[in-house]
Amino acid sequence: MMIARPVILETVIGARSALKEQPGVILVPTMGALHEGHFALVRRALEIGGTVVVSIFVNPLQFGPNEDLAAYPRSFDEDVDTLHAMGVPFVFAPSVEEMYPSGANQIRVSAGRVGELYEGRSRPGHFDGALTVVSKLLNIVRPSTVVFGQKDAQQVYLVRRMIHELNFPVAVEVVEIVRDESGLALSSRNRFLDARETHAARALSQALEAAASSADRGIDAVIAAAQGTLMGESLVALDYLKVANPDTFLPVDDGYRGPAVVLIAARVGSVRLIDNERIVLAG
Repeated sequence: MMIARPVILETVIGARSALKEQPGVILVPTMGALHEGHFALVRRALEIGGTVVVSIFVNPLQFGPNEDLAAYPRSFDEDVDTLHAMGVPFVFAPSVEEMYPSGANQIRVSAGRVGELYEGRSRPGHFDGALTVVSKLLNIVRPSTVVFGQKDAQQVYLVRRMIHELNFPVAVEVVEIVRDESGLALSSRNRFLDARETHAARALSQALEAAASSADRGIDAVIAAAQGTLMGESLVALDYLKVANPDTFLPVDDGYRGPAVVLIAARVGSVRLIDNERIVLAG
């Protein structure tokens, strides 16, 4: 049986009109340049059932003044072709002018204290921009469920917090990190790595594995094990390596015991990558 191509929704009014009578709308927000990590989110959305909408929008509010918005990878036609093959019925792909008709929003969602840590410290304003666009997408598409990936663990925490505190009637579904055969977490930015850099980037997941293997000896052992793994890779420039409490996403103290998230960000050549691993601290 022929699968109909996704309906491309380009306006807020058009999206609301097309989706208002659809049952159980499930939103998968993306910035495009789709890869297997995104497709895992789409497959999960399709498994849940209902009407799946994949948004493709490169959000300028998430990019800082020293980040190259224009260089972010874009592959819209290929993305839609793959979503068509998967059976996705709707793609919401607005222009920047459609999402921000008055220019950059004067009113934004604040990510609060956690939004200033880790990624937020390295990329000031990033999470305010991310939460603002997610809130707009939720208001436009009005899904019953929204699907995110665990790779952006800090973003997932903040989205959940926003949905809870601002009373959005939306469930959050989180899909595990998708990795290649070497353990490297899939990312749209991976396509910018050359062969040597791709090999070097494996050190991030290896550092997380070393951290997890040392979790029974406490936080100092976790950090030391991860840093020791990274020291052997000259192409990797560490930005941060932190351990957070998954309930608060604040840094754990030296005496903490229990579930934790190890967060890592680094530059491999000119490409900035992030990853994380859930552990249980003992010791």
